[in-house]
Amino acid sequence: MTQAAADRGDIFTVPASSQVNASHRGQVIVSGSYGGDYNAFHAGKWGLRGVILNDAGIGKDNAGIHGIEYLEQIGLAAATADVNTCHIADGEHMLAHGTLSFANRFAVALGIKPGDSVRTAAERMRTAPIAEGKLSEIAGGKRYTISETPGKPRVVCLDAAPMLTPQDEGAIAVTGSHAALFRGKPDNIISVPLTAVFFSDGGVGLDNAGVSRLPDLDAKGIPAGAAAAMSASIGNSRSIYAEGIFSHLNRTAAAAGAVPGMSVRDFIAVLVART
Repeated sequence: MTQAAADRGDIFTVPASSQVNASHRGQVIVSGSYGGDYNAFHAGKWGLRGVILNDAGIGKDNAGIHGIEYLEQIGLAAATADVNTCHIADGEHMLAHGTLSFANRFAVALGIKPGDSVRTAAERMRTAPIAEGKLSEIAGGKRYTISETPGKPRVVCLDAAPMLTPQDEGAIAVTGSHAALFRGKPDNIISVPLTAVFFSDGGVGLDNAGVSRLPDLDAKGIPAGAAAAMSASIGNSRSIYAEGIFSHLNRTAAAAGAVPGMSVRDFIAVLVART
């Protein structure tokens, strides 16, 4: 390998930043995850040259893009793709079709700017230095019990849907995650039977990718809905519980009385009261 080749990273795609690992050191990652601090941390801690995340519609408190600024503390070039140009939760689709919406100052220093294609930006990131250093602690990635009344379904808030455990069976779960299927394919992220489950709509985006999980949950008989990204902060399950307003619902939730424009909290109250 020549020195020039050694000073260039390769481009890898992942559906979610949780799949980045030590083997990706020195590379550029295009991740289908939303661009919040939680996903930025899980990508940025591995010594990358650059990372591109999805802006998830930007959303309340800029929660869908805040992570690219967070990564400036270690000098990592980072950017977000416009959810309306590519599929959230699908790094391959983002690389092939995405257009940038935001770039941090280390990406801008490489000549990267909003409006560039994701592929062009990723290619420019290949020559960036490897970003080292310890990232500051993140606030997300936690779980909370909202209510636990005998004879009623437990209400839990999980900042990420993969945090579900067998002990959550029968609960009403509010997640901070988007409602997209990873790479658009059915999976087992909702791994236990639930009374209901709710998400952010991730800005909905191209081909409604941000809410593609909702029909899949009809097949499991689980009422499911997604809160508008501008109504509550993606990645913050308690925000979605307290502030979220439904933009999309599956048929099972609609049959249970939910309608777009209804608050997540009000529909949960209906479900708990009926039990």
